[in-house]
Amino acid sequence: MIQVLIVEDDPMVAELNKRYVESIDGFEAIAIAHSVKDAKEILKTTDIDLILLDVYMPGDNGLTLLPYVRELELSIDVILITAASDIDTIQNALRFGTIDYLIKPFTFARLKEALISYQQKLEFLEYHPHRINQQELDDRLLQKERMSTSHQLPKGLTKHTLNLVWDELQKIGENEFSTADIAKSTGISRVSIRKYLNFLEEIGVLETRVSYGTIGRPISQYVFNKRNSNVILEYL
Repeated sequence: MIQVLIVEDDPMVAELNKRYVESIDGFEAIAIAHSVKDAKEILKTTDIDLILLDVYMPGDNGLTLLPYVRELELSIDVILITAASDIDTIQNALRFGTIDYLIKPFTFARLKEALISYQQKLEFLEYHPHRINQQELDDRLLQKERMSTSHQLPKGLTKHTLNLVWDELQKIGENEFSTADIAKSTGISRVSIRKYLNFLEEIGVLETRVSYGTIGRPISQYVFNKRNSNVILEYL
């Protein structure tokens, strides 16, 4: 479970971010700090993996927390979620190793992308504890493929429906499912769902397994290919 600290002075925004974080499997918003001072106190006593950090807050500027984390050599990553969009702030954040930067107002899909990408990097490093090659480094950690790929959906498919299908797939996890299962849970026709599942199979997010019913008729079952799950983020 990835333990998250939310540093945000607005209680409503902090609570909303907490709900966003905990709606994604594998994340827990373990604490909320409404100032840099409070955040430092929490870090003294609590194991944190990831900080969602605002910049403009009463007292110390949120950016002052970054050198504090680095000076103590804490194994903590930081994603900035802030209204600060000036180049100086962004450069300072990146220089201190911020792994992502979201400018308010942001969409849940963008936060979701940031969190899932972070989660997948951690999982990749966990299963590759020794050495990796340049291609793995570029593709899985530095995500160099984004620079050269357009990632347009095929004609007839929409991001809205793809997001609905993707949400259902995450609920199903690694269990097998059919076109009918997704059609029933989303309320979308089987014909439409089949197009989206075929697309996800083409990009390697799904795999097909054929089973046979009681009368010998082949039935296509799908299963989620977790290793390629990051590919879909380029289309959402």
